[in-house]
Amino acid sequence: MVVHVPDYFFRTRDGGASVFRVDGDNRHGRLDMDQIASINMRTGDVRPNGDRVLTAEDHEAINTWIADRKETLEWRQMDDILRAIDQMNATAHWAQSKATDEQLDMVTDTLLMAMHDLRSVLVRKKAAALSKDADEKAR
Repeated sequence: MVVHVPDYFFRTRDGGASVFRVDGDNRHGRLDMDQIASINMRTGDVRPNGDRVLTAEDHEAINTWIADRKETLEWRQMDDILRAIDQMNATAHWAQSKATDEQLDMVTDTLLMAMHDLRSVLVRKKAAALSKDADEKAR
């Protein structure tokens, strides 16, 4: 069975990754992973490991991974928001049909504050977007 071994492996961590060059074609017949860089997704920094100099191929692989990772994280964030909407609907159903008075007492104030905060942010953002659209149409 032939297994394709990638040239690079990215060990994800909070806010970035460690980059390894993979060597599967050596005389020992084992996979060797040599750490070549660290990526900080927040700042966009790519720091070579030690005194290593990254090749153009290294940079290309890293930049491709960063672009793919950003897309994945953005997709996950939207999925989380869509799940939150589902959870809010489930919470409304629970509050209306299943919750006891004691359970409602435990969560009502916190839920109302969180919903008020969310509503305030959404209304402010929507008003800003509508104002921007009106300004653009007026031009």
